[in-house]
Amino acid sequence: MNSKERVMAVINHQKPDRMPCFGANCMVTYEQMEAAQAFWPKGHEDGETMARLALASHTVLGFDAVRVPFCQTFEARALGIKIKPGKLPGNMEGIPGIDHPPLYKLDDTPVFPDDFLSRGFIPELLKAVRILKKELGDEVPVIAGIIGPFTLAGSLIDTVPLLKATFKAPDKIRPWLEIGEKAGTALAKALIDAGADIICCEDMTASPELIAPKTYKELELEFQTKQFDAISVPTILHICGKVDPIVEWMAQTGPNILSLDTKTKPHIVREKCGPDVVLLGGVDVATTLFLHGPDEVKREAEEAIADGIQILAPGCAVGPGTPTENLLAMLQVAKGH
Repeated sequence: MNSKERVMAVINHQKPDRMPCFGANCMVTYEQMEAAQAFWPKGHEDGETMARLALASHTVLGFDAVRVPFCQTFEARALGIKIKPGKLPGNMEGIPGIDHPPLYKLDDTPVFPDDFLSRGFIPELLKAVRILKKELGDEVPVIAGIIGPFTLAGSLIDTVPLLKATFKAPDKIRPWLEIGEKAGTALAKALIDAGADIICCEDMTASPELIAPKTYKELELEFQTKQFDAISVPTILHICGKVDPIVEWMAQTGPNILSLDTKTKPHIVREKCGPDVVLLGGVDVATTLFLHGPDEVKREAEEAIADGIQILAPGCAVGPGTPTENLLAMLQVAKGH
């Protein structure tokens, strides 16, 4: 099987020739930047550079998918939010983030702009997907990322006011979830038209480590379900942290794949969610992949597979300083299953 056939076999509950290995989140490292001669910040802003850098996860690592973009700011920027550059200690380039203060207040009335898809760097993201699709065809799947409704709402009014409102004024959150869903869905459809094979929705702020499980059930469930219902290709849902209290509802929103942080045990997800959803994850990004060596990576990967992981992957976005040898160790494990 080629990489796309392998990934689609798992999604369709068929037997692949071996376990797929890729990341649902950002997979870029400094070593890949050097190999591809494509660097941040241009890789966040220029479609050709973005595509060249994304290709490295397949050409350098041998992973079974490529993924763009590499940050969570595209929708927010297009909605008028100020973005701060991703500078790390030592003047290393990192991932852009949301700047403060927020543009909007909770009591404002959000308006979705008619020219949303032509704003910010969205045209460059769509260009990158078209380049990747032309380059990879039906050999390797192109994953394109969007931001989930709750997280995007937090980008617009700031996360702290959003979290406070979940207790004090939950009804005031709904207009922000509506615009968050609308923005992510509009971007997803444009990414599919550009050639994306899989859409990954990252909804980090919807984690039970930040909001009460009942908030997810009573507010976010509706909007994530609406979003996935509107997407015509296979989907991945990623929420950071230990998602045991909400994982059954996460599955009910309709994704084909749940991307799991290593804080969440696959066998618990399987017990709660049944046989239909595919489980992706396996190796901790902050300690094992970033700080340890290949032997530790292989051991953790084997344990995750034994616990029910079906697509071997980092548990979240990899740190850009992650050694290539650790990522290659993941692939080596996947090839043995």
